[in-house]
Amino acid sequence: MSKQSHTKRPKILILYLNPNKYMKYFKFIPYLFVLTHLNTSTASSFDDFFKAIEFDQPQPIEYLLKRGFDANTPNEQGQIGLHIAINKGSNKVAKVLIEWPKTQLSQINPDGESALMFAAYINNLDLAKHLINRGADVNKTGWTPLHYAATNGHIAMARLLLEHHAYIDSPSPNGTTPLMMAAQYGTPLICKLLLEEGADPTIQNQKGLTAIDFAKLGEKKDSIAYLESFVHAWNSKK
Repeated sequence: MSKQSHTKRPKILILYLNPNKYMKYFKFIPYLFVLTHLNTSTASSFDDFFKAIEFDQPQPIEYLLKRGFDANTPNEQGQIGLHIAINKGSNKVAKVLIEWPKTQLSQINPDGESALMFAAYINNLDLAKHLINRGADVNKTGWTPLHYAATNGHIAMARLLLEHHAYIDSPSPNGTTPLMMAAQYGTPLICKLLLEEGADPTIQNQKGLTAIDFAKLGEKKDSIAYLESFVHAWNSKK
């Protein structure tokens, strides 16, 4: 063995022989690791979260949430994960997010839409029940879940919302009620349900239009006939 190899100590041996001299540097290593980990994981966690939603993979979602990822993080379009999951039919992920205690179930997107509104629009009764049972708002200012259910003629969904005290004549920002939406876009059956549950067919929106006027705009002949008959009977009782 050469003289040089005897006199030059390996670095690891130097640390062992003189620990106090180098210990001050070690105390910074955990902080450097944490900072590096956060900086590299934040972007990937964001991507992983929304990819898992797209493919309805609940396990990665649970893993990310338990590691501190915010369930209410919006994507580039301002949509949060729960809204995306409901719209894409990723029901397993949606249920995980609904059950997660930190998820803001009544959070609205830039268009003022909530998770329950999306569930009502696509007639996902199972998710709607989960949302309501977990405390999602049935009533909100402006457009409501009942407006969305009425628009598509979803009778069971409308019943569910009404059973949980949805305001039947809730006005949108321009004064449009669920019955008006049902009259223009829905069916006579959804109009019948709303009227039987107490909807007022004589209410006018900001343009002075009633539910009958909305039915005429939608060229819904059956709804027009039913509404006119109902209003006639309504006025006769006064």
